Amino acid sequence: MLRLSKKLLFAIEAVVDIAYHTNTGPVRSTDISRRQGIPRRYLEQVLQQLVHHGILAGQRGPRGGYRLARERRRISVGEIIRIVRKLEGTADPASEPDGSEIGVKVVRPIWIDMQREMMERFDNTTIDELCHRARERGITPEGKVAADFSI
Repeated sequence: MLRLSKKLLFAIEAVVDIAYHTNTGPVRSTDISRRQGIPRRYLEQVLQQLVHHGILAGQRGPRGGYRLARERRRISVGEIIRIVRKLEGTADPASEPDGSEIGVKVVRPIWIDMQREMMERFDNTTIDELCHRARERGITPEGKVAADFSI
């Protein structure tokens, strides 16, 4: 079942934060935690899973942090959702074979169709699009200097 958990929300926010606030080097998890209000204990676990699955790349050391493993237009929200769902290990009750005849033949198929449609939309929503939305809503990226066209 597709549900919005804190871990899922944190994962999407963290990836968008990294994509949006990256300048020339990696983004530190402490900065992500501060900007997004994500507790570090959740954040580090999620970031490591995203590194393991090729969404992020980690860099160790004093100038370490995280960066996208590929272009932000090539990372979909759907990918992140699937990674976090595996991490959470929650079973989808709609896919269980047991239940009433109405549940199995009528209600669950509708639910499964709706989930499929939502995942298609998430698969077609990229991190690049979310960064554009952030810019449109006036969120200023840290570490980037805005162009000044005054004379």
